[in-house]
Amino acid sequence: MGEDGKSGGGRYVEPGEFKRDQNYITTRITADGRDGYPVEPGRYRLVVSRACPWANRLIIVRRLLGLEDAISMGVAGPTHDARSWTFDLDPDGRDPVLGIERIQEAYFARYPDYPRGITVPAIVDVPTGQVVTNDYAQMSLDLSTEWAAYHRSGAPQLYPEHLRAEIDEVNAVVFADVNNGVYRCGFAGSQEAYERAYRRLFDRLDWLSERLAGQRYLVGDTITEADVRLFTTLVRFDPVYHGHFKCNRQKLSEMPVLWAYARDLFTTPGFGDTIDFDHIKRHYYEVHRDINPTGVVPLGPDLSNWLEPHDRESLGGHPFGTGTPPAPPTPAERVNPAHTPLS
Repeated sequence: MGEDGKSGGGRYVEPGEFKRDQNYITTRITADGRDGYPVEPGRYRLVVSRACPWANRLIIVRRLLGLEDAISMGVAGPTHDARSWTFDLDPDGRDPVLGIERIQEAYFARYPDYPRGITVPAIVDVPTGQVVTNDYAQMSLDLSTEWAAYHRSGAPQLYPEHLRAEIDEVNAVVFADVNNGVYRCGFAGSQEAYERAYRRLFDRLDWLSERLAGQRYLVGDTITEADVRLFTTLVRFDPVYHGHFKCNRQKLSEMPVLWAYARDLFTTPGFGDTIDFDHIKRHYYEVHRDINPTGVVPLGPDLSNWLEPHDRESLGGHPFGTGTPPAPPTPAERVNPAHTPLS
């Protein structure tokens, strides 16, 4: 099915160039409820997998904005079969709030003949058990805008109005060349398609290095949605994309500016504390069997270097602007200490 947020039947490499299916359920949860789903604390459940970079964005944004009490979170396991992501991390294999074994059940509850990939992240309407949306790009923006009344005190402005045009512009090129670019390398079905994607990816990483050499964050002097979207790809680069997806001109740890930038974010509350490196590696190496037929998961790389000094503070700026860091994750949402260097 061609992406890590989507359940698939074992084949991910496509003939020629990989093209991502970007048709999502575009229903929105809004303050005015114009699509039939009004913002309402306690009504919705965000379903994620910590393995998936698209879902990881929503985990981070929800943490940064302090929406944990307003929107509950269900965590699927790092691997899936051809049918769906499953709640195999829960004691009885069922999500404790939705009562289902697979996120597929929430999709079929709303669309019995749903024809597309069953993806995470997804937001489910708890009273009906029906999926509301899996449109991950819009979902994270809506958490910043439509859910503003329920943000924690001191929450950062991740999508401030005066920077939205620039954030949107940066996000568009980062998506095309980096977030999706690593997949265009990994799922390329020809040498020519792979080489085009490889050059495009590293040209953009060079561009980002130049941009970030003189400023701490991608847009403005605080963290924004743009940083969240780049971070979830960078944090997976050395454990997965460098080897598994053949993105091997350099490791992230060999690109000084981007490596320092990524470490700065990793040690910022709300970013690194959402990262489960074990889930990330297991997903890619176990699920993409046409790329890694044995399913063997690498033991490396050593993760202790994520905690080395980054010295990005000298560039100015403050991660939360005039706001404050989020509180530590609740025990129920804490990453297994064995799966992160932060412990």
